[in-house]
Amino acid sequence: MADQDEDLVDVDPHAPAEPETTIPVFKRLCAPSGYAIKRQLRAMGLRPGGQEPVAEVETRGPKNGLLYEIAKAMPVRPMTLAKEFALDKATAARQTCGSCRRRYFFVLPTSLASCLECHDGTPADPASYIAPPAAAHRLAA
Repeated sequence: MADQDEDLVDVDPHAPAEPETTIPVFKRLCAPSGYAIKRQLRAMGLRPGGQEPVAEVETRGPKNGLLYEIAKAMPVRPMTLAKEFALDKATAARQTCGSCRRRYFFVLPTSLASCLECHDGTPADPASYIAPPAAAHRLAA
């Protein structure tokens, strides 16, 4: 019985495999130069490029902003036609009413699953949507 007790090892399954390292946290508007958050990098035409965040900056919200080194940032990849087509297709799906097939200039609420006119009869301003395409001619299959 004593041999079995020596073989057992107490392991915490939730313990991190590697020791957690902490990064510095700066007060709001007090981050040193040379660091930027993702939004600031994007405005400069840059992206983090796989680098880990080097610091955090406190924000007004519940999450802190992650800071990246500007010197290690890489240029943003150019938009390809395929990416642009995919983004437009995804945006069109969020802006098109499933009932009347009108495409609006804004994203429709997902809670309604349709535009307001189809949901409760509220008339839509004709300037707020693109008219649905005319019925396409379908050739015999």
